[in-house]
Amino acid sequence: EEEDEDDESNSSSIKTTATTATTLSNKNKNESSKLDPPILTWVDQILPQSIQPYARLARMNKPIGTWLLLWPCCWSTALAAPPGALPDPTILALFATGAFVMRGAGCTINDMWDSDLDKSVARTSDRPLASGDLTHQQALAFLALQLTTGLGVLVSLPNTWYCFQLGAASLPFVSVYPLMKRYTHYPQAFLGLTFNWGALMGYAAVHGTLDYSIVLPLYASGVAWTMVYDTLYAHQDKNDDRQLGIMSTALTFGDHNTKPILHGFALLAYAGWIAAGAAADVGNIPFYLGVTTGYGHLVWQIQTANLDDPQNLGERFRSNHTVGAILFGSILAGKLTAG
Repeated sequence: EEEDEDDESNSSSIKTTATTATTLSNKNKNESSKLDPPILTWVDQILPQSIQPYARLARMNKPIGTWLLLWPCCWSTALAAPPGALPDPTILALFATGAFVMRGAGCTINDMWDSDLDKSVARTSDRPLASGDLTHQQALAFLALQLTTGLGVLVSLPNTWYCFQLGAASLPFVSVYPLMKRYTHYPQAFLGLTFNWGALMGYAAVHGTLDYSIVLPLYASGVAWTMVYDTLYAHQDKNDDRQLGIMSTALTFGDHNTKPILHGFALLAYAGWIAAGAAADVGNIPFYLGVTTGYGHLVWQIQTANLDDPQNLGERFRSNHTVGAILFGSILAGKLTAG
């Protein structure tokens, strides 16, 4: 009898979600004018039409995600360099390739989990699986290609076996992150744990080991940084998410508390960056000036964010490429002037 009741409850829940999804789908056209406007990219202008859905599935037309995945790798690689030296360009190139491929793989996994929900959210309704441009079988085949390519990059890193084990340890995060919005009020924290794994990988590739006094504060600062930018990003979808029962820190913190809480995370990111730099012997004036500039950029994002304006939020989200670049430049300046 309990099993029958569970089945009835699950069936009712599914029907309610489906009804809500249908209602939201009908709103998408009316809400499209409020969204961050689409940008014509090289994917639309250069790639053959048959390839474009795969490129959009991997978000090749939206490179900010690749940058956000890459910057922690660059920070860690630069911190691992000897005083007075620049980071190994070959390692940076491998991480750039890996970030491009694995960010795309993460998007494919995300869309395979969320295709039904994506149909009901104005911002995501035109994604290839949600719109029917690709089937799940095609996406699965593409994912296999992406993961194989990512494996090739991973085994090309120096200190291969250590990096392979460390890289493989991130796969559970990559796989389950898309589900977290269904089961926790803090899915952005899981994204932070996933997207900042490069803070460990860069140092490991250079030295074949981890100096936890450097990589742990760097990793923690990256997670805090992610909480800032992805909470702002999540405010774009909060109305749809609320009706679909999808959770996010945008909804958990609420409009009133989001900015004070994000200021706290920005301070945590700042403190982590400083601690990592000091542990790596780059705690000098050029480094501190640069890191403070990066922190100032986060403060600007939070202060000027309009939590009800998707275009405003999209612009601030994409500006985090600048934050990553500022911190990378700060580490380079600190290393080159160290000693």
